[in-house]
Amino acid sequence: MSKFGELIETHVPVLLDFYAEWDEACKSMHPVLRDVAVALGDKARVIKIDVEKNSELAEALRVKGLPTLMIYKEGEMKWRQSGQQDANTLIGLVKEYI
Repeated sequence: MSKFGELIETHVPVLLDFYAEWDEACKSMHPVLRDVAVALGDKARVIKIDVEKNSELAEALRVKGLPTLMIYKEGEMKWRQSGQQDANTLIGLVKEYI
């Protein structure tokens, strides 16, 4: 969990995607998140977290639905939503915290 603290304690916003390889909705989010990462460049970070490999973290953050997306900045959760989102919506949300 200490690595998670390092991930979110940044001055740039961090968009986290909690996903599972077997989930179709999560699979369809892969290209969307790639587009978001390209559009934001070094102004933000996009990090994918596999809930199967990080079950303790997913449980601690009460991740129930997949995909679950969160935006953190300076260690504080700013936004959270479960379900698919489009690239423009995510880019707009992250830009609010840049």
